[in-house]
Amino acid sequence: MEMLVEQARFSWSGRRVFLTGHTGFKGSWLALWLHQLGAEVHGYALDPPTEPALFHAASVAGTLASDTRADLAERAGLRAAIARAAPEIIFHLAAQPLVRASYEDPVGTFATNVLGTAHLLDAARDLASLRAIVVVTTDKVYENREWVHPYREEDRLGGHDPYSASKAAAEIITASMRSSFFQSGARIATARAGNVIGGGDWAADRLVPDCLRAFSSGEPVRLRFPGALRPWQHVLEPLDGYLSLASALCAEDGARFAKAWNFGPDPAGNGSVGAVADALARLWGEDANVIHEASSSNPHEAGLLTLDNSAAHHHLGWRPRWDLPAALARTVEWHRAWMEGDDAGAISLQQIDRYQSSRLQA
Repeated sequence: MEMLVEQARFSWSGRRVFLTGHTGFKGSWLALWLHQLGAEVHGYALDPPTEPALFHAASVAGTLASDTRADLAERAGLRAAIARAAPEIIFHLAAQPLVRASYEDPVGTFATNVLGTAHLLDAARDLASLRAIVVVTTDKVYENREWVHPYREEDRLGGHDPYSASKAAAEIITASMRSSFFQSGARIATARAGNVIGGGDWAADRLVPDCLRAFSSGEPVRLRFPGALRPWQHVLEPLDGYLSLASALCAEDGARFAKAWNFGPDPAGNGSVGAVADALARLWGEDANVIHEASSSNPHEAGLLTLDNSAAHHHLGWRPRWDLPAALARTVEWHRAWMEGDDAGAISLQQIDRYQSSRLQA
């Protein structure tokens, strides 16, 4: 309860925030939310990875105090951009985020997700203004043994595919930099979320965008792994977790929060790929067709992976607000409104307001 009271007192108004990956799906949502909360947001990222892109559709550029387009490999430019922003808080979201893409370019994935994280933390070492860093990784950092029980923060890290391995390595690098260079001053934590969904995601090889693209064009969706179980959550869920974590790190006793955290859904939010696709088809209605066509010719992907969110619940006061049906409904609602010509930024802010006013699930 004490932590909930402290977070309620935390104000984002006027806070200088450095956000990497602000042109991506999650980064665009977070930039909009931070701006709505009154923060001064400085973005650092490559150009939007898709077209269309939420960054353009929601006019995210207009909410930013600065917008630097550069690679994390550009160490001098990264250091200069962070120094100019003089942030109090850093959210590190920039990444190569796709499993299948990591098979096509493993070295590039390692360069971005591993060395990019090291470059960011090294550039932040001497910032006098800095109080907190949240490094965003993924639920796939765990050595996946296809266990029935959900993974906890203390479970072993691993990674079968290059993407998962790169994010597990980013966790190790973050822990090393924290213990080596951030024992005083800024606090650093990592955040592991599940499979995020929501309006404005047009990435390739992701279930929900693939479904919505197919439904809107009247084509069938063919599922690669219909039986794979995943922790699904609306994009606002983990972003709420990141905001809660950053505010906790900035508290007087924030050092105790400088570690890894899971921000996954409650057990009811876990669902198979096939079940989620079928639910989307029902929400979409006419012209939505899903074909369950499992194949052994695709690269390996985990069949069973869920997260234990109890630590975030008990120690940060964070809890999912939207269950899986609500998350899917909000996603379809956003996409249909955008297709009908509604302003994507306004739709997104309305959903943020709706999320913030939602009663926490029991």
